[in-house]
Amino acid sequence: MLEAFQSEFMQHALLAGLLTSVACGIIGTLVVVNRIVFISGGIAHAAYGGIGLAFFFGFSPLAGAAGFAMIIAMIMAFVTFKNKQRADTVIGVLWAVGMALGIILTDLTPGYNADLLSFLFGSILAVPRSDLVMMVVVDALVVLTVISLYNSFLAMSFDEEFARAMGIRVGPLYYVLLAMIALSVIMLIRLVGLILVIALLSIPPFIAEKFCRSLKAMMGLSILLNFIFTFLGLWLSYAFNLTSGAAIIMVAAAFFFALLLYGHVKNLVARNGV
Repeated sequence: MLEAFQSEFMQHALLAGLLTSVACGIIGTLVVVNRIVFISGGIAHAAYGGIGLAFFFGFSPLAGAAGFAMIIAMIMAFVTFKNKQRADTVIGVLWAVGMALGIILTDLTPGYNADLLSFLFGSILAVPRSDLVMMVVVDALVVLTVISLYNSFLAMSFDEEFARAMGIRVGPLYYVLLAMIALSVIMLIRLVGLILVIALLSIPPFIAEKFCRSLKAMMGLSILLNFIFTFLGLWLSYAFNLTSGAAIIMVAAAFFFALLLYGHVKNLVARNGV
């Protein structure tokens, strides 16, 4: 298995997976416990509008996606924090508009650019050094932010009213959380692409939640699971000539459904007294 990682591009891919696992394990945990998976999916898919703008005006697609994702995240934070009953509708609209804008602008851009597929489905095997540096910076921002605001995130995640009573400014904290989701989405674009972002943000924390009793432990296990899924997915993609991003998600999904099946069987056994 390890011989697959002897080449430099596979080592870069593995390093990118490790770096992405850190931010996504931490932010994915906050996404799951705050029940905002749909919001993270909306940010991810709406970011395609930024990629379309980048191709149309001729600047970095990753910069376009980052800027657009951040703007969408702030809009979603404003809408969902003020009116959570109608949040799903607005998120769905922004999701669709972002994707449609990206498609239209790429249609209007002369020539066909194969890089578009890499943003949709990931291109972890072609991660440049500049992206690795960006991932280190994002990891540092996420880790430092969560460490400094950990108790506030903990209170907001499990009891928002208690957090308010403790004097925590829940509104600004919520905006910070969605901004970090946007940053994590940009990291995941290189790993698995926009289409598969939700899976890697939600599956590892969902599994970790079943085995952890604290938010810190859940974050740590989510980071580990993200890296394991990335490692196994990369190996499968190398061994069977598969698309890396999709292979990583299928590994994560296999663990997800295995856990669901185990829980179902365990409940049946407990009910039947076997």
